[in-house]
Amino acid sequence: MKIKYLNIFGSTGVIGVKTLNLVEKKFPKIKINLLVANNNYKLLIKQYKKYKPRFIYLNNRKFLPNLKKNINSRRIIADYDQLIDYLNKTNSDLTIFSVSGYKSLYYLDSVISNTNSLGIVNKESIVSAGHIFKKKNYFKKVDLFPIDSEHYSLYEFLETSNIKKTSIKKIILTASGGPFYNYKYKNLTNVSFKKAINHPKWKMGHKNSLDSATMVNKCLEIIETHYLFDIPYNKIDILIHPEAIVHSIVEKYNFVSHLNLFKNDMSIPIFNFLNHKINLKHNIENLYYNSYSKFSFIKISFENFPIYKLFLELDKNDPSVLIKFNIGNEFAFNLFKQNHIKYTDIYKIIKKVCSLNLYSSLNSIKDIIEFHEVIENKIKFDSKDFY
Repeated sequence: MKIKYLNIFGSTGVIGVKTLNLVEKKFPKIKINLLVANNNYKLLIKQYKKYKPRFIYLNNRKFLPNLKKNINSRRIIADYDQLIDYLNKTNSDLTIFSVSGYKSLYYLDSVISNTNSLGIVNKESIVSAGHIFKKKNYFKKVDLFPIDSEHYSLYEFLETSNIKKTSIKKIILTASGGPFYNYKYKNLTNVSFKKAINHPKWKMGHKNSLDSATMVNKCLEIIETHYLFDIPYNKIDILIHPEAIVHSIVEKYNFVSHLNLFKNDMSIPIFNFLNHKINLKHNIENLYYNSYSKFSFIKISFENFPIYKLFLELDKNDPSVLIKFNIGNEFAFNLFKQNHIKYTDIYKIIKKVCSLNLYSSLNSIKDIIEFHEVIENKIKFDSKDFY
């Protein structure tokens, strides 16, 4: 097998670290080409020394002098323009795209033109630009491989079962419920940020962990499912599944349902992304889950998760509405993290941002980025109206 080259956007995050560990232990024929990080220059330096990528890029230029003290300058891509130029002039076999936030859209066109297989873990890019994905045929331009557990489980099932979409009655995404699924939302006013990101099953970044607690995570995943698999919104539902072993359920019109399950470890979808064009036979230690003693599925309470009720009431066929929902959540997340608002204010802020009378044609990635900036500026200018 020839050497394959891998780019990782978000190398210092949970997904990036797991990917590098798997490449080191299981895939000697995959070489690290490019590592991209946002702020964590200390870990990026360690990764450079250990994995010896061809190039690295750090988004926060404030730490560029720190990199240059430790790394050969010829291996450092110094700024955004150089990064885009490099991506446009080269080609990679595999790319992991696990940077968070809508600003990942700045890279998206260049990443897609650069790579053959794209493992995507970025909700915001699909939520904000899913309609552009379809319009520009991104799904045909690149071998797109979803790595989030729910979408990976659906991808795996649909790819291997050859099931016709017309036979699907319902797709159900499962939610762990986060740390508060047995609590009334109104009683969570004084919970701390630390407690809210204490996910009972998954080790994730702060943003994903908080989104899991509020159920925003699942709302975004509904949008992803709609775009990734071309499934109508009215055929996508959610159930709380505290064991977090079943990741999706495909319900068919013939009264048969398929439960897609695997151990709650992101190494499994990452491994299968790295392996899907190689098909090496591997035993992954400690990833098999052999005990299925209990499965519970619980309907979502609007009283416990009012954000989910708000989401269901939105016009999800209007991309501008989805973007406002996403931005409102990012804004609320940052305020809660900085202890400026209460946990229960997150819902109020998202609702206010969704009600803003702002719209755009959103016919390109550039339009989407500009619309995000308009909303962000509006929120910052009128910040006292939001919290």
